Amino acid sequence: MRIEVSRDVFPLAQVFTISRGSRTEAKVLTVRIHADGVTGRGECVPYARYDETLDSVAAQIEGLSGNLTRAGLYDLLPAGAARNAVDCALWDLEAKRADKRVWELAGLPEPRPEITAYTLSLAEPAEMRAQAAKNAHRPLLKIKLGTPDDMPRLEAVRAGAPKSTIIVDANEGWSAAVYADLAPHLVRLGVALVEQPLPAGEDDALIGMERPVPVCADESAHDRTSLPHLKGKYDVVNIKLDKTGGLTEALELRAAALAEGYDVMVGCMVGSSLAMAPATLVAQGARVVDLDGPLLLGEDRENALTFDAAGVHPPLAALWG
Repeated sequence: MRIEVSRDVFPLAQVFTISRGSRTEAKVLTVRIHADGVTGRGECVPYARYDETLDSVAAQIEGLSGNLTRAGLYDLLPAGAARNAVDCALWDLEAKRADKRVWELAGLPEPRPEITAYTLSLAEPAEMRAQAAKNAHRPLLKIKLGTPDDMPRLEAVRAGAPKSTIIVDANEGWSAAVYADLAPHLVRLGVALVEQPLPAGEDDALIGMERPVPVCADESAHDRTSLPHLKGKYDVVNIKLDKTGGLTEALELRAAALAEGYDVMVGCMVGSSLAMAPATLVAQGARVVDLDGPLLLGEDRENALTFDAAGVHPPLAALWG
């Protein structure tokens, strides 16, 4: 078994801005695991919020050796981007060796398309209204907020897309007082979900607070070890493979979260179709699916995922799994 990691850059279709900053390209790591004449692939997006860089994550992956197994990865790598890419590459390798699809190996039903959110970049209200109007045909829009001027932006998006369902991602940008003040307006404007309104280290303030709009844990939720810390604060858990450390843990987290009474959202970093492909399996039946990364790119990988009115389709075997 031989493992290699490469860096790939995908230009974005337009500048993408959240409260933490702007970007014009997606920088990802692609892992290839070669064994018995077969190659499995996986992709990850190192995230500075979790002290990850392209260099640090690549070093973690390059430090691996021997015959890797998905179960053994738990002892070799922590939850995060590095383990995600390797885990997904191992799933792909196993599927190719067995001449089966990953969903079959995992004992899952055959996946179907799922409606996905489309994310609007943070901008001035007039521009966000124009973005919303351009995408008003989409059933689900996601707005990046977390600034002192959020209400004009939200009002503008609702005006631009009056029929779309809206979810809001505050990216840890609000205080408890700001969230309490905004909550009635979120209800008035028909917001269906709020992601991570408070910083992960300050979300105890949500305990006992009225939540008229369901609140979703994102930065506060990584893998199954996160669940005990979410009680009384959140209604929904956002599962991202770059946080869980791969498809293996993502499936386990989904089952555990549902068993504890949480709804599930499946999200992504800004990456290519190769990064989204495993997540489409976790997304089956989720309350909210947010796998629009490829829609934000100016160009994608070969055999890219299909996005249409039915949503994001499961991957072709030529892409992954």
